[in-house]
Amino acid sequence: MNPLHHLGGLGFLFFWILAATGMYLFIRFDTSLGGAYDSIEALTREEWWLGGFLRSIHRYATGGFVAVTLGHLVKELADGHFRHFRTFSWVSGMPLPWLLFPSALVGYWLIWDARSQFSALATAEWFDALGLLSEPMARNFVPGGAMNDRVFSLFVFLHLGLPLALLAGMWVHVRRLGYPRNFPPAPLAWGTLALVAAAAVAMPARSHAPADPAQLPAALELDWLVMFMHPLQYATSPGFVWLLFGGATLVLTILPWLTRRPAPAAAVVNLENCNGCGRCVADCPFAAVTLVPAANKAGRQVQVFPELCAGCGICAGACPSATPFRSAQTLVSGIDLPRLTVNELRTKLEAFLSRLPGENKPVIVRCECASAPSDSAAATLALPCIGMLPPSFVEYALRHGAARVVLEQCAPGECAYRLGTELTEARMAGTREPHLRASVPRERVELRS
Repeated sequence: MNPLHHLGGLGFLFFWILAATGMYLFIRFDTSLGGAYDSIEALTREEWWLGGFLRSIHRYATGGFVAVTLGHLVKELADGHFRHFRTFSWVSGMPLPWLLFPSALVGYWLIWDARSQFSALATAEWFDALGLLSEPMARNFVPGGAMNDRVFSLFVFLHLGLPLALLAGMWVHVRRLGYPRNFPPAPLAWGTLALVAAAAVAMPARSHAPADPAQLPAALELDWLVMFMHPLQYATSPGFVWLLFGGATLVLTILPWLTRRPAPAAAVVNLENCNGCGRCVADCPFAAVTLVPAANKAGRQVQVFPELCAGCGICAGACPSATPFRSAQTLVSGIDLPRLTVNELRTKLEAFLSRLPGENKPVIVRCECASAPSDSAAATLALPCIGMLPPSFVEYALRHGAARVVLEQCAPGECAYRLGTELTEARMAGTREPHLRASVPRERVELRS
């Protein structure tokens, strides 16, 4: 339930909250320049129990959406989740803040109060700094300007069109992920909705005085999550803000190539041992494995896209032919990892089992990304991801002398390869294929984070 593990899912949740509340607000909204402010005020004051409540939820959901989006960006950056197989998701996410912030700003403009006027004027001056138009945009928002119903209709169009473009971008952003977390767990979702509702009740959204081009307000209450760029612009310059945001976006976009590291070795398919069952396809965290028509026989075969492969080995752990009980001298599975093949895994395990120190010593199989094993005297087998371990290896170890088997994995929600921890838990519980057989005593198998 840690929100930091579900920032992306929370972003989708806030989007749908905004869509649901926005539909009702739009139905009651007067889209004319002269009637917009009065229609919002009527919702807020005369229908406070529904219209005003939904307006406040809409406002706080906007702040939540911005907060989790920026948090998601910072967390993925800090975790180094932008290279190789994550490059597509990283680069496709860069335009999303450029769609989110304008969507939020234009939403404020539709109220057309003093704060809206200030924000629209500041944004126009920001764009005027580029010198792309023959006439400054800012002239529309000063006395004698061209602000009219047509300009306001443009605001309405932007507030509908930009979120649709944002949703399309969010879909592209998660397109190459297996089992993307597009929604947080139910308790976290309900808790988030309750928090937004509580904020809406405790601090209802209120408008400023109606917009008046003839005068500027002496003081404004800004939404700092959405409008922080306006004070920054006036404290520095519009050009500086363009350079700051544009430069940051450019650097972040090319970051995967600026910090290039050797790509992980991609999984390899052994067609003679692959029956096209598709378990590796179902379990791949990054959609790097797919099924295609078999070349030399009827049915299907597996194909790996090397540029998308994380080298985690989860696919090898899902392969039904990756069992150490096979009598083949050299164990070859349908899909394997070059850096640590299933045959090498069995050889290492047998070597550990042959020299177990004393009685009641466990075999520890640990993820390379997890913490160090708690019992350093025990036999320890390190894997790129705990999800690489086929459940049959646990039974094999117990049958050949191990008192118990300890699987040391990443903490819940912190798997370096997204799905390794939960897939392993499901396989050991017998709810996902390949599963640990029911005859294996569960008291001799320990999952440790």
